[in-house]
Amino acid sequence: MRIWNQIRASLGFLGLAAVTFGLSGPALARESKPALWEISDKDTNIYLFGTIHLLPPNTNWRSAKLDKATQDAGTLVVETIIDEKNPAAFAAEYARLGVRAGLPPITSRVSANKQAALRAVITKSGIPEAALNNMETWAAAFALLQVQFKELGVSGNDGVENTLKQAFTAAGKPIQQLETNSEQLGFFDTLPEAAQRELLEGAVEDPAAAKQQFNAMFASWMSGDVKSIAQTFNAEFTNSPELKAALLQRRNANWSGWVERRMQQPGTVFMAVGSGHLAGDDSVVELLKRRGYRVKRVQ
Repeated sequence: MRIWNQIRASLGFLGLAAVTFGLSGPALARESKPALWEISDKDTNIYLFGTIHLLPPNTNWRSAKLDKATQDAGTLVVETIIDEKNPAAFAAEYARLGVRAGLPPITSRVSANKQAALRAVITKSGIPEAALNNMETWAAAFALLQVQFKELGVSGNDGVENTLKQAFTAAGKPIQQLETNSEQLGFFDTLPEAAQRELLEGAVEDPAAAKQQFNAMFASWMSGDVKSIAQTFNAEFTNSPELKAALLQRRNANWSGWVERRMQQPGTVFMAVGSGHLAGDDSVVELLKRRGYRVKRVQ
């Protein structure tokens, strides 16, 4: 079960952005060319940058072309923004959508061969099982994922969006979001229960396997290999149409519509979203091309 890797790679909330994994020296030494596109007309310029929210520490992902694009841009647009000065507001929304009495026991929501692993993760988490019993399955999955993050040596300081937001804030440039926290959480809250249980089973995946999967995504991203990105970031959706529709197709359609509307206003925008949203047949890039826009690969 690899679907939770896609979640971490495609969403930037709930502390899932900017997870770090211990990669080898050679991986960090590779030349960085993450994919960057540009759409422009006579008075509007929009950069589309495929990010990865989880990065090894000290990853050198910047380039001259990327730096120029961020310097030229007057606005940064990301998937969502969590108010770091008021995290209680996000926590309250998470609880409003994710906590409900009368749910089946958490251990009954995974297959029998996963129950022992789930109990082990619950013990490590320190979260009372009674509390998890009252969580929607998707919310419980997110809570338990923190165990794997801890075991893998996570950090919230190295993610692409975090670095970009710091740079734009320091330059006094505005930062906008494509989705509110409620909208992002709502994608999971409205998933069919079967799809939510896929997420929960993913939360008890072997960390060694998770690391191997991340390494493949990381290598694709660093080299800007869009075909490989589509395969490594989004392959998990092949057997899960509900998750694909909710987490990928619907959001890509919304975001391509946002780009089209923004093209009617002058200015330069740097839009940074998970790389999985900019690769593949259902990507924002392909949807814009189908609408008649010339999407130029810059890097």
